[in-house]
Amino acid sequence: MATANSSNILSSTFYLTGIPGYEEFHHWISIPFCLLYLVGIMGNCTILHIVRTDPRLHQPMYYFLAMLSLTDMGMSLPTMISLFRVLWSISREIQFNTCVVQMFFIHTFSFTESSVLLAMAFDRYVAICHPLRYANILTPTLITKIGIAALLRSA
Repeated sequence: MATANSSNILSSTFYLTGIPGYEEFHHWISIPFCLLYLVGIMGNCTILHIVRTDPRLHQPMYYFLAMLSLTDMGMSLPTMISLFRVLWSISREIQFNTCVVQMFFIHTFSFTESSVLLAMAFDRYVAICHPLRYANILTPTLITKIGIAALLRSA
């Protein structure tokens, strides 16, 4: 006997609701989200600009801080795109493929962030335990390898 509630159709679209019960206020709710996102982007861009332009900051600790800023910007971007699409009533739908890509980038950047935090901890360990050999241990080549390994590990 066949079941009465079976279906062979798979939906490839998800419907996002935003904040239930506050649909008429979504435009107003989006203002603080937008401002906080812009502050975060501006702060991370400021860190990247200062580390890039100030020669005194061309040291491993600041390179890792720049990597952390990049991963922070990369992790917030996919989430904010979907959030603003819902809050600004552009679209309340998300396709399955788009959802999977968004999840991939969020997980990739969160794993990258944990790897960069581990590298920052290693940097501080070397600076505290081996201060005289710090420059010999953490060379620019090793820092580049650590950054690439963090990205490859997460992807």
